[in-house]
Amino acid sequence: MSRSKTTLFELRSGAIDAVHLVVKTPDFAALTEALQQRFDAAPEFFSGEAVAIDLRRLADDATLPLDELAALLRRFKMRPFGVVAQAAQQTWAGASDLPLLDSRDAGRDPRKPTESAETTEAATAPATTPADAAPSAEPQAAAQPSVPAATPAPEPAPATLSTVLIDRPLRSGQRIYSPGDLIVQGVVSHGAEIMAEGHVHIYGALRGRALAGARGNAAARIFCTSFEPELVAIAGIYRTAEQDFPAGVRGKPTTVRLQGEQLLIEPLALK
Repeated sequence: MSRSKTTLFELRSGAIDAVHLVVKTPDFAALTEALQQRFDAAPEFFSGEAVAIDLRRLADDATLPLDELAALLRRFKMRPFGVVAQAAQQTWAGASDLPLLDSRDAGRDPRKPTESAETTEAATAPATTPADAAPSAEPQAAAQPSVPAATPAPEPAPATLSTVLIDRPLRSGQRIYSPGDLIVQGVVSHGAEIMAEGHVHIYGALRGRALAGARGNAAARIFCTSFEPELVAIAGIYRTAEQDFPAGVRGKPTTVRLQGEQLLIEPLALK
């Protein structure tokens, strides 16, 4: 009697969510300084994250010491695992110790800014009508009475990420992370850090660090009733207390949102 062998492993293609480090300059010294400033401001923001180095915003004739960049990222506790490159960049990019990767957004021009979610949905919404539908592969018999099309079953609602609610003040050294929105009812003290993949709401004074859109959600926002932060960031774009905040927001109700690659910090009307 033959016995089938048990398969102990499989090798298959798949897609993995990972942070993209989108490089915009071939000046490695300037890039090193900018990365150092970013991780000095938020040292644990991307700690342990898998990172793909995305070169597609560079000019085709630009080069970068990728192995040195990978070592730098590891020093910042990140885990580089591959390189995304244009066809013209693959010869030199493929010479590094990191493998070349295909990106999920290959159909989009990487040198153009990413559209907001609302714009993308409107631009990609199907515009077909019943008259545009392809004809049936089976010809209809003559004089057949028309039969109403069956009503399709409603699609299940997309799963929503859970909101984390913190109903106490956060002390220095405490870190809170939410895979969805994050609501804090209390003070976020100096040295405390809150991060969310969605929006951040603080019903109290924000004196520590608040980071929304932690996995690249550029539509995420930060709302707080008293704006006194050490750092705020959305989708990796950040601003620290060392920079001047707009007039009329410090200590006041404030909202922070992203416009292009610039943070807009504005008074929050509570009326």
